[in-house]
Amino acid sequence: MPEPRLAAGIWVAAYLRRLDLAGIPAYVTRHGDDTAGSVMVKCATLDGRAGLWVREWDFQTDTRQWLQLNDASEPEIDAEIARNIARDPDLWVIEIESRDGRTLLDEDGLA
Repeated sequence: MPEPRLAAGIWVAAYLRRLDLAGIPAYVTRHGDDTAGSVMVKCATLDGRAGLWVREWDFQTDTRQWLQLNDASEPEIDAEIARNIARDPDLWVIEIESRDGRTLLDEDGLA
């Protein structure tokens, strides 16, 4: 049975709340489609580097998993985000500021 899909806007609001409760600053830098938009998460480690996370389908487990797409300089990550926005106008982008790279994406409830 396929997993139910939560509307993007609702998921983003819940994720931002969890980050806030954990004391992790986060911002929506691009508002995508409220119902069907995909989400990218940029985690800036405040040292000139950043990680970029996306959700991908894992065919082995038949679930959607968060995967780190890239870990590079912040300008490289920003360029990659811009390329993705050009291909997907419904894309959401959330930016986190976390020196230790903590995103909470590996915790239960954020799949």
